Amino acid sequence: MSPPPSGKSKESGTARVLGSGASGVAELLVFHPVDTVAKRLMSNKVNVSFSALSPIIFRDYATASLPKKLMSLFPGLGYAAGYKVSQRIYKFGGQPWFNEVITRNYKDEFTRVFGERKGKMMMQATAGSLTGIGEVVLLPLDALKIKRQVNPEAFRGRGVLRIFMEEGTTLYRGWGWTMARNAPGSFALFGASAVTKEYALGVTDYSKATWTQNFIASIAGAVASITIAAPLDTVKTRIQNANFEQNVPGLTVVRDLIRNEGPTAFFKGLTPKILVVGPKLVFSYTLAQSLIPLFGKYV
Repeated sequence: MSPPPSGKSKESGTARVLGSGASGVAELLVFHPVDTVAKRLMSNKVNVSFSALSPIIFRDYATASLPKKLMSLFPGLGYAAGYKVSQRIYKFGGQPWFNEVITRNYKDEFTRVFGERKGKMMMQATAGSLTGIGEVVLLPLDALKIKRQVNPEAFRGRGVLRIFMEEGTTLYRGWGWTMARNAPGSFALFGASAVTKEYALGVTDYSKATWTQNFIASIAGAVASITIAAPLDTVKTRIQNANFEQNVPGLTVVRDLIRNEGPTAFFKGLTPKILVVGPKLVFSYTLAQSLIPLFGKYV
C-alpha cells in the first residue's frame, strides 16, 4: 500500500472502515488461493521438485479434477475473511492515525535529524512500523487461517468459539516473531513506497499521485517489505501451523530449518508472494481509495 496523505483525512471514520473493509473482501476472494500456495510451500520441509509440486500445493486433491483442485485452495476462507478484512481496516485507518500522531508530536525531531524531505518519509515509515507491530492483536485469526490452510487436522471438527475457549492464549503463539516480522516489514512497505514516490517519481504530495505512480510505488514498497520480512515470516508460519498442543520455540524452528533445509529455506514461498504482491496491493489500494470517498458521500 502506498503512503496515504500525511494530513487529516477528509472522509469519516465510518467511510474509511466501509471502504477498506470492502477492499479487503474483494482482495481475499481474488488472492486467497495464492496465499494458500505460498503458505503450503513455506510449510513444506522436503526439497521441492517439479514433480512434487502438485502434492505439496493441492494435498489430497493432487489427482482430482481441476475444479476440485482450485476449490482446495480456499481452505479456512471464513478465518481468512475475518483476518483480512480486520487487517485492511486496521492498515488503512491505523497508519494514517499513527502518522498524524507522529507529525503532531515529533515532526520537529524528525526534521532536525533527517531533514524536511527525508523526515517526512521517515515519519511515514515509522507510522507503518508501529501499525505493523499493533497487528499482533489480530494474531489468533491469522493463526486459525494458517492452520486451516496447511494443517486442517488440528481442528478435529471443532468450531471457532470452542477453539477460542479451549486454546486460549495458545492462539497468540509466535506473537514475538510476528511483531519482529511486522516491524521491519511495514517500515519497508511504507518507507520504500514513499522513497519511490519522492525520488524516483518526483511526487511530493502523495495524495495527488496518479494511478500509475501508485502502481509503481506500491510494487517497490511491497517487494521490499516481503523480501525483508520473508525469513521471520517463514519461522512464524512454522510455529503457527503446528498442532495446538505443540509448543515449538522459535529458536528451535530456526535451528532445525538451517540444519535440515539450509539457509535458503528461510525464503520458501517468496517467489509466489512477490509475483502477486504488485497486483494485490494495487488492487486493494485502488479499490479502497475509490470506495472510501464514495462511502464518504453518504456517511
